[in-house]
Amino acid sequence: MDRLFYVGVSAALFAAFAFSLNFVVPFIIGDYSTFDFALIRHVVSGLVGLYILFSEKRVMRHLTLRNCLQAIWLAFIGYVGYFLTVTGAAVFAGPVIAPAFLGLVPIVLMVIGNQRQGSLPWRSLMVPLALVLVGLILVNGTAFTAEGLNSVESLWVGVPLALAAVGLWVWFALANQAALAARPEMPSAVWSALILVGGGVLMLAFYPVGAAMDLFQLPVLGFDWSAAGNLYVWGASFALLATVGGVWAWNIASRSLPVALAAQLIVSETAFGVIGGLIVHARWPTPIEVAGVVVLIAGVVLSVRIFSARQFAPGKTLLAQE
Repeated sequence: MDRLFYVGVSAALFAAFAFSLNFVVPFIIGDYSTFDFALIRHVVSGLVGLYILFSEKRVMRHLTLRNCLQAIWLAFIGYVGYFLTVTGAAVFAGPVIAPAFLGLVPIVLMVIGNQRQGSLPWRSLMVPLALVLVGLILVNGTAFTAEGLNSVESLWVGVPLALAAVGLWVWFALANQAALAARPEMPSAVWSALILVGGGVLMLAFYPVGAAMDLFQLPVLGFDWSAAGNLYVWGASFALLATVGGVWAWNIASRSLPVALAAQLIVSETAFGVIGGLIVHARWPTPIEVAGVVVLIAGVVLSVRIFSARQFAPGKTLLAQE
């Protein structure tokens, strides 16, 4: 058995859980804006990234201008940009409809990834892909009913933001794996740290502009602990779990698995996101939603088994060279 394969699977599932936490952010920060939360979250993550860089041995040889600029660009696409679009989608389209649209990510990513890498014959992917599609339909079937639309502020704003989040995440996943493949000597921890620092730098650079546009509430509500303590606690907690943990786990998955399989695993983000939405609404899932989650899990498990059989077949390897 290939230990690296199962490490990659576990890392991808953890990354999916970590990223799904974005859906509940707007509902736990009180009067502060998502921009305030993003500032705290990415600055704390950037500080963690700096600590990792300073604690790694022989790190300076990896801190080239090209590597730093690439990491900042990836941070802009996949973390700062994705976070703002997905939380904006949750604000305007509600915590159930937003993850429904994000369900497009694994489908698009799987098709593009397998087209580029040729990891498996398409006929092998049809059944797990069909299960994922059916599961997504069942899980999100209530999102567009009258009950599901009760929390919607503006579909005209929320849906484009959700689609933008889909595009950013697909773009990031492909670009990040290509960047890692081009840097086989780069430790995953160092590359993750560079992206984290890039996200922190971007948010600090954006703060003066955002404050002038009244996007931040910190200057109005106050920076002191008595006013913003809840924001600091949630921001630091999500920084460690969702951002640091998510970046680290996804980079491990990107190195261990082909894009097509990672895409199938990231579908669990939708299930996690919908569960978070149900918790926000304080209700139990309907039988259809439960069936959808079960079918989704079945699709993911089948994908892992198919790719696992391919991985452990004599003379076969999943990570086809591009």
